[in-house]
Amino acid sequence: MRKQKGFSLIELLIVVAIILIIASIAIPNLLRARMSANEASAVAGVRTINTVQISYSSTYPDVGFASSLAALGGTTCAPPSAAGACLIDSQLASGTKSGYTFVLSGVTGTPASGYQIIASPMVPNQTGVRSFCSFADAVPRATVAVITNCDFSIPPLE
Repeated sequence: MRKQKGFSLIELLIVVAIILIIASIAIPNLLRARMSANEASAVAGVRTINTVQISYSSTYPDVGFASSLAALGGTTCAPPSAAGACLIDSQLASGTKSGYTFVLSGVTGTPASGYQIIASPMVPNQTGVRSFCSFADAVPRATVAVITNCDFSIPPLE
């Protein structure tokens, strides 16, 4: 009688079960890491917008702060202008980046002396948990609640 070579069905099922157990442990950690990376990118985006708003205001003192993200971005930068300063990348200028939506508002006056930037997750609890905001004081703030208006009641980011 010849001896059979290979694995039995039971051995294969055990290996598949072990792989499924390992995957069920790893996937939630991967999703949490992705949310954390999205949140870090959103904070960096808020900080970038704060920095370029100061540069924009210095470059165009008769305009003050930019009234839209498109004015901070731009596609034709020869030469830059108040309508397209080319200070941020086109993805951030479009208002969406890394699972977050960015909204620039609260720009009033001539020259504009204030603004607020709000970064909210596109799909709460999937692309991010926290919302971020900042205004002309350039201090990023964070909360798990939905932000409609950035103010001093929202704690600064630690």
